[in-house]
Parts: sequence; C-alpha cells; structure tokens
Amino acid sequence: MTAGDPGGSVVRRILLGSQLRRLRESRGITREAAGYSIRASESKISRLELGRVSFKARDVEDLLTLYGVTDEAERGALLALVKEANIAGWWHSYSDVLPGWFQTYIGLEGAASLIRGYEAQFVHGLLQTEGYAHAVIERGMRGAPKEDIDRRVALRLARQKVLFSERAPEVRLVLDEATLRRVHGGREVMRGQLDHLIEVAQLPQVTLQVMPFSHGWHAGESGTFTLLTFPESDLSDLVFLEQLTSALYLDKREDVTQYEKAMERLQAECPSPDESLELLRRVASEFA
Repeated sequence: MTAGDPGGSVVRRILLGSQLRRLRESRGITREAAGYSIRASESKISRLELGRVSFKARDVEDLLTLYGVTDEAERGALLALVKEANIAGWWHSYSDVLPGWFQTYIGLEGAASLIRGYEAQFVHGLLQTEGYAHAVIERGMRGAPKEDIDRRVALRLARQKVLFSERAPEVRLVLDEATLRRVHGGREVMRGQLDHLIEVAQLPQVTLQVMPFSHGWHAGESGTFTLLTFPESDLSDLVFLEQLTSALYLDKREDVTQYEKAMERLQAECPSPDESLELLRRVASEFA
C-alpha cells in the first residue's frame, strides 16, 4: 500500500497505534504513565493506540524513549509512519457534511481487500445509484440545505470508485429482500437502482445474494453489519455497526468470529448468486 492509496492514512494510524500499544504492554507500562510522559491523559493514550486520533512526532518520540526503543532504524520506521498516518484522506474535503465517526470507516473501507456484509434496510452504499442515494440521504437529513444533501450524495458516489480501482476489493454482500421492495425516490428511481444491482452483481469481484422473505428466520436477524478484511497481516478484521449518531468498531477476535459465522450462515442459507440475480430481475420487472 502506498501513501496515496484510498484509506492508507487511516490504516497506518491504526497500525502505528497497535505497535505502540504492544511496545507499552511488553514493558509493563500503564496507559497512565505513558500519558504522563507526553503531558496527556490516559484516555488520550487509549485513543492513540486505537488509531482514533492523529499523532504528533514529538509524542511518538517521547513514547519510544519511554518504551526503551533506541535503535535508530526502528525509531525511524515508526516516525515515518507518523507522517504517512497524518496525511488527509480524499474525503477530508467533505468534512463539513461528514460525521467524524464515519470518516474512519471510509478510510477503512477504501483500504480493505475484502468487504462482507448484510443489509437489512437499504442497498449498501457502495451499490447505490445517485437517485437512490439522494432519496435516502434527503429523507435522513430532513430540513438540511440542498447543498449539504448534494455533497453527501457526491461523497457516497466517490466511495464507489474503489470498486473499479486497480486494487478493487472482493465484495460479498447479502441484501434482505426488504431492501429491494422498500421504495425510495419513487418507482423510476427504484427501477434504476434494481437495474444497477443486476449490472453490478455480474462484476467478477462482486458476489451478491438476496435473502428472500420466504426464508423466514435467518442469521442476520440482529441487523445490518459490515466485515472488513485488510491485506496487512498486522491489521485484524473489523466489524462495523452503524448507529443513529455513532458507530461501533469491533476487533476482538471472539466478536469478529461471531459475525463471520453469521455471514457464512447467511451465504449458505441464501439462494445462490445466480438464483439471487433472477430474483433481482423479477423484482425489477415489477417496477417497469
């Protein structure tokens, strides 16, 4: 991954934070003591180690000294990560309309090599058409200026470029049938959205399945989730759970395993991708 890759700075921030955490723990140093050494709180160290905030070179230098890292090559490699981790992502220009808690997700999504997930209410953002995205965002941002809505739509469409980049991730998604039948933007918009799903479902890097109403209970009943896998061996898989005003990022192995099992069951219980494509075509014909 190069510094210009989508999401590269977010990944580097997380990698740097995890390396600092391992160094601290290996020396038996508390977060409180680490925070004191850089004139910060224990919670600041926690946020740094989770990659939630940007790094200052001086802070990292002081922490490395505290942790006994004296080898110049090792220090240099970690300090180089500081500079790369603080590069603003392409989405920074949308920060006026982009919630801070979602900025991390966009960076991670752009850096992932595998994106898996289940959608219960809406078509996944990577697969939305402009008309559908506008209808969903406009309803979710009632009363917002038109300019803000348009910029949020533009941001969502910009995210989709990753699907057609040289390092496009593999995408495996399960959509509940409700996402196909809940109308957003009118019948013409929905027909366009369904036609787009039919087209995208045939891309070699995309596996799209639909969980039909007829199946009854299934492994995704707890709601929408996204699983992200990264090419870097030091970066663990993550589960992203979006909420109304915030999000959860789960990286504990036991939590991730539960969602991986749920995803595997969903894919096994669903009609095959070819059968799902036929279902998409039938539903699309209803909006003709």
